[in-house]
Amino acid sequence: MKILSLLIVILLLLPLPIFADEAATVKKLAEQKISAVIDHIRDTSLDKRTRNDKIIATIAPMFDFSQMAKLSMGKKYWGVMKPAQRKEFNELFVIRLQESYLEKLDLYTDEEVAVDQARLVKKRIHVRSYLVSKDNKTEMIYKFYKKKNQGWRVYDVEIMGVSIVQTYRSQFAGILKNQSIEDLLKKLRQDSGFTIPAGN
Repeated sequence: MKILSLLIVILLLLPLPIFADEAATVKKLAEQKISAVIDHIRDTSLDKRTRNDKIIATIAPMFDFSQMAKLSMGKKYWGVMKPAQRKEFNELFVIRLQESYLEKLDLYTDEEVAVDQARLVKKRIHVRSYLVSKDNKTEMIYKFYKKKNQGWRVYDVEIMGVSIVQTYRSQFAGILKNQSIEDLLKKLRQDSGFTIPAGN
């Protein structure tokens, strides 16, 4: 009985350091990617198109844009979309998401970026960072989940408490309440101004 109790205690304790190590690994990954993006922004030798290409190439391995697209539609609407609609929506959404990210970076001046901590939230890892200027401090939380055979990937970002995924889901649901999936796709094709929330 004592041996059994000891084994149970060991099994209960084992996952914590394993996930703690993974949290540290994810935090390091976020630090490296964010630092690389800032380096690209500060590199005055790059023209804007080259800079943007380098930034997207840097962050793409860390983000699961397709998962963000799926979550932004929600189960209710994603479940009724045809395969061709899902494919087109995913492509349009990813393009718009990346464009919006780059648009926000155009507002960057001389702020410093600090990665504060990585914490476990159920089976996911949240990495908190701050964009710090002389007069302002903007909190951003990168939310990671472990994708099978692909490691930890970002599925959402919160800016000052505002979730990108939830914001898009609310916008899309408002449209789909009275219009069709095809109407939504048409709006996205026309690039009617869906943007990442500014966080203020």
